[in-house]
Amino acid sequence: MGRYTIRRLLQLIPVVIGTTFLIYVAVWALPGDPFAGKCGDKPCPAEYVAQMTEKYNLNDNVIVAYFKYLGQLLQGNLGETFAGRQVIDELARAFPVTLRLALVAIFFEIIIGITAGILAALRRGKFLDNLVLVSTLLVISIPVFVIGYLAQFIFAIKLGWFPPTVGAGASLYDYILPGLVLASLSLAYVARLTRSSLGENLRADYVRTAVAKGVPRGQVVRKHALRNSMIPVVTFIGADFGALLGGAIVTEGIFNIAGFGGLIYQSIRLREGTTVVALVTVLVLIFLLVNLFVDLLYGLIDPRIRYE
Repeated sequence: MGRYTIRRLLQLIPVVIGTTFLIYVAVWALPGDPFAGKCGDKPCPAEYVAQMTEKYNLNDNVIVAYFKYLGQLLQGNLGETFAGRQVIDELARAFPVTLRLALVAIFFEIIIGITAGILAALRRGKFLDNLVLVSTLLVISIPVFVIGYLAQFIFAIKLGWFPPTVGAGASLYDYILPGLVLASLSLAYVARLTRSSLGENLRADYVRTAVAKGVPRGQVVRKHALRNSMIPVVTFIGADFGALLGGAIVTEGIFNIAGFGGLIYQSIRLREGTTVVALVTVLVLIFLLVNLFVDLLYGLIDPRIRYE
């Protein structure tokens, strides 16, 4: 597994270079004036434009400018915003908040989603199965912002079980409600995916053979069918983790969370090219590392998978 891990890490290098290049070109090669509106209603002074153009290498060819940026990136310098703030400081402020929110959401996906999917698969065609199917379909059909506002109104404002907003220095308990809202859509998909995958394995020949040999059904489900069914579920959850980090804009807005998603939105709205490139690059690295972790996890879930 060690050699496989090293080989996969080396394979990440060209992927990171390729994705960061595409991101850089997509941000800085867009038509329009990147300094429009940066000085209020009046046009920016020529000295300011010249200074910022030189600072961000906007006079260079986009390929040359990218490699200059890549050199700074390899030194741990994520650049500065147009206001002179270090991007790494903005990232250090916002990323832990959204990471905590995403981890709470992933926890709900694993606990509630997988549990509901297992119960539905074991009670296929019965009341519990129909309940899971109807409830997950309802969650999938409702937009996330509607779920968020309803959850905030009912559980935070009316019942008072949770705080309606999440401020600085919030405890883990404060993230329960927004984490559940963020996980709602993915949780429904995890439940349905677990149900279909486990249901298919329960009808497989090896399960019927094990039951015919006298192996207790609970042991057959737990040690054989369930482990084989978890591979597509783990793959979905691994891919969803990065999506939760970047897609938490709506949830963070509803619960007034100053996190990563809001930072990306503000950077795009203000055309902060350096910040957008740095933040999306961080998301790409997280996606790649999580996918590597998921690939390594396959061997623990399914003993038939070996890494040579």
